[in-house]
Amino acid sequence: MESTLAPAVVSQGVRRITLDAGGVTLSALLCEPEGTPRATVVAVHGGGMSAGYFDGQAHPELSLLTLGARLGYTVLAVDRPGYGQSAAQLPDGLTVAEQTDVLRAGIDDFTAKYPTGAGILLVAHSFGGKLALSAAAHCTGDGLLGLDISGCGHRYAVTPGVIRKGLKHIARHWGPLRLYPPNTFRSSGSLVAPMPEREASELPRWPELFAALAPRVRIPVRLTFAEHEGWWLHGDKDLADLAAQLTAAPRIVVDRQPDAGHNISLGWAARSYHLRTLAFLEDCITRAGRDA
Repeated sequence: MESTLAPAVVSQGVRRITLDAGGVTLSALLCEPEGTPRATVVAVHGGGMSAGYFDGQAHPELSLLTLGARLGYTVLAVDRPGYGQSAAQLPDGLTVAEQTDVLRAGIDDFTAKYPTGAGILLVAHSFGGKLALSAAAHCTGDGLLGLDISGCGHRYAVTPGVIRKGLKHIARHWGPLRLYPPNTFRSSGSLVAPMPEREASELPRWPELFAALAPRVRIPVRLTFAEHEGWWLHGDKDLADLAAQLTAAPRIVVDRQPDAGHNISLGWAARSYHLRTLAFLEDCITRAGRDA
């Protein structure tokens, strides 16, 4: 079953582009500031979603792309391998390790064509956080400033059988409906896409993969968990253990986002979360300049 492309409607100033990711064509949404960008945000969506997750259409304040561009940053939201335009080429999707190589090739193609400013912050949601952690673990000093991940922990709050059912568990993805603007589900319909089989098959292995990847991440990391997060264990002890495994990260920030469900960037809390994301990016820019 083929994934949908980016939503039919995008915010003003947002345009669709494609990236040559080592022979795989990745579709993406791009929003650029006037003049040279201060830095670049590369946003990676979760399982069963698409790049439009970061350009929510239910309310003008939801879009990370337009907010970032207004504040001087380039924002690139990528359809992960197996989604968007690459779905036909990769009908079964790719594993996290395979997606890592493709994403890095796509970012290389982008940086060869567009100015990126001080460097790149990877912003990721849910399954995209797994890909972001993997990309950072394999980082070789190629301009990656930090990671900002929401909705991705290291211990599931559900059994493997429930994990595989994925999108059928609407409450775990969204939480209370009052957390979202009116028409959210109508405008978000085109964002949803089937999770490719190879990707889905790896879901139960994530705790094991995280344990291998976490000690290799050598850049600042910010992790955010929604108040109504339903997929991950996020008690104080769980988060302390998660942070303790990021042994090489020079800075770790663990935040909780009030009045939000798992899909933070589509809810009323999106602007608050995105502003904190961009503030974290500023901290990463400062650190990179200090250590240069």
